Amino acid sequence: MKQVNKRRELFNSIFSMFNPNKVENEIIARPPYFKNMDDLFDNCLDCNGECVNSCPENIIKIGKDNLPFLDFKSGGCTYCDECVKGCSKKILKLEYKSNIKVSFQINEANCLSHNQTICFSCKESCPSNAINFKGLFKAQIKNDLCTNCGFCFGVCPSNAIYKV
Repeated sequence: MKQVNKRRELFNSIFSMFNPNKVENEIIARPPYFKNMDDLFDNCLDCNGECVNSCPENIIKIGKDNLPFLDFKSGGCTYCDECVKGCSKKILKLEYKSNIKVSFQINEANCLSHNQTICFSCKESCPSNAINFKGLFKAQIKNDLCTNCGFCFGVCPSNAIYKV
């Protein structure tokens, strides 16, 4: 995994030279175990962030709005249920478990494989095998197989995968 991270860092630094004004995607992904946003607003604002500490993937962060969000830059969600166990306010519950309420798409103009460079970073990181290639150079996300876990997002060396 460390080799993949070093490769990603190398490509990210190269591509950032060509896109210095990149604006961070504003779509916010929340943990997959809550009923509605009102519950988060009513209960998470004064929380100590136990869900953050309980996440083995270290992708749950507390945002500027003091609510938990998923930061896919360093990994994805395994749906392991640990954040539910850590939630002392009982807002995150197993009975509300669902796919994360974002989806992912590939910007073909930025995708290395769509630009005739062999790269399987997204496919190799996808636990549900939802990313396929037409030949060697046409990466596609199969939405019917995608669990929206986010593992593909952070490993893309050209930042071609984005949240919608």
